[in-house]
Parts: sequence; C-alpha cells; structure tokens
Amino acid sequence: MNRLKSLVQSSAVIRFLLCGGTAAAINWLARIALSLAMPFEAAIILAYAIGMTAGFLLYRHLVWPGQTGSWQSQVPAFLIVNAAGALVVLGTAVGLEHVLAGLLGASAYVEALAHGVAIAIGAFANYAGHSRITFARNRAF
Repeated sequence: MNRLKSLVQSSAVIRFLLCGGTAAAINWLARIALSLAMPFEAAIILAYAIGMTAGFLLYRHLVWPGQTGSWQSQVPAFLIVNAAGALVVLGTAVGLEHVLAGLLGASAYVEALAHGVAIAIGAFANYAGHSRITFARNRAF
C-alpha cells in the first residue's frame, strides 16, 4: 500500500488520470442529467464545461501543485487546450453515436457509451496539452 501511495504521489500521469477520471465522471453524469432537458449535442458542450471547471481545480492543486504561474495566466491556456479537447470529444461522440445507433438502434445507452468513449479519447490530448502548455514550468505565452 505504501508503494502505491508513493507512486501516486510521485507520478503526475497517475494523478492526472485519477483527477481526470473524477472530472470525466462529473462530465459524464452531468451530460446524462442535462440530456433530460436539452438535445444531446448541447448537453455534451455544457457537461464538458462543468467537467472542465472541476478538472482545472483538481489539476492545479493535485497534479501540478506549486506552479509558479498565476491562475489568471493559466486559465486562458487551460481554455485553449480544453477547446481543442471539446472539439475532439464532440466530434468523436456524435460520430460514434451515429455509427452505434445505426448498428444497435438509437437509445440513451448508445449515447452514454459514445460519450464515455469520446471522453477517454479526449483525455490523451488534454494531458499532452496541459503538461506542455497550461501547467508547463516555462510556457511560451
């Protein structure tokens, strides 16, 4: 158990996955609730914003703690990285939902699966962007 605790504390990737998983769960659950009141595509975008806010707070404090940059300088970079991620998630979710609905029929389960897979794919792009841009020690901007 101590070895696992040490690994989690020393590895930004593992902390990112844990925090990102939490933010993704918030995103996914918010989308399900929002889909009760709005179209799938709009629910994805709003849920992404909710998950993104949770992600910023978790990443800043738990994944890349002790940053020299102010949150005011990190927020614009975070938004740019996540805007790109949002396009990846939206495109993947809508495309996959279309394919799966053609194979399995349209349903809330197909939407949930498509959105969940899209969030996982978007996480890879987000880690690269946040580690190199948002929370990098020496950012270009």
